[in-house]
Amino acid sequence: MRNFINLKDIPAKDLRKILNDAKKRKNNRKAFSTLDTDKDQPLKGKLIIQMYEKQSSRTRLSFYIAINQLGANSITVKASELHLGKGGESLADTAKILSTYGDGFLLRTDSDKKIEDFSKHLKIPIVNLLSPNSHPCQVLSDVFTVEEIKKKSISKLNICWIGDCNNVLNSLIAASVKFKFNLNIGCPKNYIPPKFVMDWVKKNKRKINIFNNPQKAAKDADVIFSDKVFSLNDKGDKAKKIKDFKNYRINSKLMKVTRPNSIFLHCLPRGNEVSEDVFLGKKSKVWQQALNRVHVQKSILLYSFGKLR
Repeated sequence: MRNFINLKDIPAKDLRKILNDAKKRKNNRKAFSTLDTDKDQPLKGKLIIQMYEKQSSRTRLSFYIAINQLGANSITVKASELHLGKGGESLADTAKILSTYGDGFLLRTDSDKKIEDFSKHLKIPIVNLLSPNSHPCQVLSDVFTVEEIKKKSISKLNICWIGDCNNVLNSLIAASVKFKFNLNIGCPKNYIPPKFVMDWVKKNKRKINIFNNPQKAAKDADVIFSDKVFSLNDKGDKAKKIKDFKNYRINSKLMKVTRPNSIFLHCLPRGNEVSEDVFLGKKSKVWQQALNRVHVQKSILLYSFGKLR
């Protein structure tokens, strides 16, 4: 049993095994329908419990499909329907109940501490579907997409992030250390990555390049990443934040400073941080990116269950 909570805590060789397995499984499904199970049905008879405390479209749907393709069943429970520390039941007791009924627990939450607390008491693997400081499933899938399109290791590419420093970027930074790729970040001065993230990078003898100029950050990039500047759960001043990022919009002018065969990726949902012509243009690979979530998440589940081929 292995938890999948944060990319920084998973050995690089294990992350590479997950990507290799995902590639094989995707290739083996070319003639399959969406809910056809994989021939080996590696998780047959397993019950995966999912809980979403935050809104979700791609993660919820992609994991539902992934679980079914592996031959397992899933149930989604609402946090409001569980005790979770209320009514006399502790989180530890809830974890024991989940461990009794299910074989795996997937959690999308607004609390990193809650994931840590669950991991201490669960007897089944837990997978982080998103937390305030991490979005590991999204970013590992993004690495898969980059390598699939570019047909080379991401370690040989220049990767650029334009936008807010959030949980997706934290995981991308972790990936840059694990896979040893060059990462440029373009963001305003007051939005740089938190100190604990940069301290971890330094501890691992890697360097992240931060620019307060989007053109400098994007120069000669093979891949441009972005995310919504103001998410649904942001509690700050929306107008001020959008104003701060007004010069960081990803448009055709910005894409011209990247390499000729560069691509654009976005975890979705999108906002004004990207122009319509870029988002819907030839360089945009966002739909392929979204679909690949299914394939990589299958291999993440197999990793957590100790069943990687």
